[in-house]
Amino acid sequence: MYRLIIICALLLLSVVAAEAETVKLSLRDAISMALVNNNQIKAAGFNSHAASQGIDAANSRYLPVVSFEETFAATNSPTNTFMMKLDEGRFTNNDFLISNLNNPSAQHDFKTALSIQQPLYVPSLSSLKTLAVKDAQKSELELEAARQGIAFQVFYTYLDVQKADAQLKAADKAVGDARENMRIAVVRTSTGVGLRSDELRSRTHLSMVEQQHISAQNNLVLARMKLAMLIGMPEDSNYEISGFSDEIEVVAINDQVVRDALDNRVEIKQSYADLEKSDAALKLAWSGYLPTVGAFASYQLNAKDAPFASDNEAWTAGVSLKWNVFEGFRTNSERRRALSGQSAAREMLESARKDVRYQLKESYVRRDEAAKRLEVTRHSVKDAEETVRLLTRRYENSLATMVELLDAQTALNQTRANLVDAEAGYALAGGRVYYMSGTFVKEILK
Repeated sequence: MYRLIIICALLLLSVVAAEAETVKLSLRDAISMALVNNNQIKAAGFNSHAASQGIDAANSRYLPVVSFEETFAATNSPTNTFMMKLDEGRFTNNDFLISNLNNPSAQHDFKTALSIQQPLYVPSLSSLKTLAVKDAQKSELELEAARQGIAFQVFYTYLDVQKADAQLKAADKAVGDARENMRIAVVRTSTGVGLRSDELRSRTHLSMVEQQHISAQNNLVLARMKLAMLIGMPEDSNYEISGFSDEIEVVAINDQVVRDALDNRVEIKQSYADLEKSDAALKLAWSGYLPTVGAFASYQLNAKDAPFASDNEAWTAGVSLKWNVFEGFRTNSERRRALSGQSAAREMLESARKDVRYQLKESYVRRDEAAKRLEVTRHSVKDAEETVRLLTRRYENSLATMVELLDAQTALNQTRANLVDAEAGYALAGGRVYYMSGTFVKEILK
């Protein structure tokens, strides 16, 4: 008795531990986990951060460029040896001799130089900065698009898990019904009031629904694995979905809903960013017609025998203006290309606005369709259940055939599966309305 009590206690503790390890996963939890752990969202976040560094790179073009240089050179070139001696302060009267000028001995020089270049007026810098800002904005929008897309994918997969679980339960019930039908057929055959063919038909029907039950089990396993992968959990995680109501309330479509969708959809924002980027590209092309102005300064040391030494020193400072008068019509071609790109961006923006209007209205139409299908399917299930009940009674009283009963049972199984699909489809249609409105994450998580 003592050992039996210990064994029972251990079994109870193992059951409690297993239940404690099972995670209850709501839809909000799943979406929140995906927004943090999903690899695609993480990648989009890194891309957004990388694009934001482009703004700093563009701003750095306004700052001076400071460079340090140490060079060593050796030569017997007349002009170069002449300049080396001058830079080192070693030029003498003998260096003016014709023989020394024409055939100098080999010379070498160590030059240490510090130089600074400061842009004063560069028309292209402003446009380059604007392009970098727009690229960063587009990367942020791509991150938001990834968040919305993955969240909706989690929602869709969560529904798949819920649907697969409901289909498995329906398959369990179908197996139970099939076994009951076979039991009745066996009893009737054994009592001499039934046919052997009815028993065989019932066994065949049971085998068919058992195969469907196996498929339903596998569908549930695969759906759970996919959901775990999306939200960043191990594939073999032990969790249970809490489920949620298939009734997702959405406001009736009106002009304000359409305007909000046009303001919220990431695709529209990306098209606006592309249009603004094309404007900056056009300004950049126009800047090719303007001059650039910059300041420069340098300080150098020259030595004959050692680096970083000083036999002589010199400095230079000044301002330069550069104006490209003719570049083979390249600037003009760049301007025309930018104009074409700007026109294309406008057309793409208008196309995106039309697509959003259509997708939003389509989502409302499909939701109404899903609601009607759900209502019809619910009535069909009730009718099929009543038909099976009546035919079962009639078969038990030899007023109906096994074929009629099994046909009715098959129809009931199908309508139950259709009901699961219709319920999931209605919930999905409601979520798709939010997704097409650009507010899916906001509405689902609130």
